[in-house]
Amino acid sequence: MSLPGLITGSAAAAEAWGRPWRQGWREAEVLVLLAGTDTAAVPGISAAGATPASRRRTAAADAELLLLGPAAELPHALPPLPAGVSPALISHVVLRELGLVPLLVDLGCPVAPAVPHLRLPGPAGAGPARCLSGGAALDPGRLEALLALGQRWGERLAPGRPLVLAECVPGGTSTALAVLTGLGVAADGLVSGSLRHPDHGRKAALVARGLAAAGQAVAGAGDRADAGRVAAAVGDPMQPLAAALVLAAAAAGRSVLLAGGSQMAAVLALALALAPPSLRPAVAAAAAVGTTAWVAHEAGSDLALLLQRIGARWGVDPLAFAADLRFPDPCHPALAAYERGYVKEGVGAGGLALLWQLSGRSAPALARLCDQACATLLGPPPPTVR
Repeated sequence: MSLPGLITGSAAAAEAWGRPWRQGWREAEVLVLLAGTDTAAVPGISAAGATPASRRRTAAADAELLLLGPAAELPHALPPLPAGVSPALISHVVLRELGLVPLLVDLGCPVAPAVPHLRLPGPAGAGPARCLSGGAALDPGRLEALLALGQRWGERLAPGRPLVLAECVPGGTSTALAVLTGLGVAADGLVSGSLRHPDHGRKAALVARGLAAAGQAVAGAGDRADAGRVAAAVGDPMQPLAAALVLAAAAAGRSVLLAGGSQMAAVLALALALAPPSLRPAVAAAAAVGTTAWVAHEAGSDLALLLQRIGARWGVDPLAFAADLRFPDPCHPALAAYERGYVKEGVGAGGLALLWQLSGRSAPALARLCDQACATLLGPPPPTVR
């Protein structure tokens, strides 16, 4: 069975990475990292909720849909979107059908999800990050606590079981751009986002303000300490925890699926920046980005070029795949919005759709199940639409 949509990386490396997933997808551990950043309150920066106030509950509502499903009464209403439906619906369908139960980790969301989850205590879970524009998004002590926790978790995960890392961080593509830029990756114009047409100018201006405010604290980004200062200055809580998990998994030879687009590209870059040079080839071999076709083929961003620049920065060849999932007519209008450039990715949708295919199932079958789930969540569309 061939692997779906290889975006970057060699066919041989892709085959080596995919082997444990085909054989062991039933044993996969799924970790969903929920976090917040005050960056999401900047007007016009995100469509993960139509207003800054609604974006405060996005992670909680998505987590509840992910676990409870479309037929349940959700404790927190899904935030209104400009168009489309939460990608948590796609992820729910995959997890339900594959019989996988995710672990939800709340790293300090503005609103806690009303479903079983792990809330980080102490500095690691100390609320949303500050807006990246101030150049002091995370306290240094919190950054170190998140890195240490990710390292411990990575070392204690069951050996041999592949790991899916997913995220829900409204405003997270802006912090992704900021961290990538601070680490020396020319990422302007390449990072996707929840808006139909990424507002590269607004994001670039915000990042420039944040890096200027941080000053010499982020200059150079040449070693682990510099990389940590970048993440603390302009990042969000998900990034250091995920990057440390990737490093621990790579050191143990464990395969990781980074389920997402630009935000997971930033996690990979941060992991490479934090890693000693001798470990970087293992990081690139162990961790692959898995995203949706809507991100991979978006005209307003370029994930493939972004990953190539990340690879050139640290002398590796990153792996990335795009799932084959599409929503052709006829389908629910909220899903058809994906084909028009809305939503695109989130809550691990792309990586989990890739896992669906690695399990031997077809993308059209997943699309049909998502269509049914969407009708359950939102109600059937008018007959004239179908």
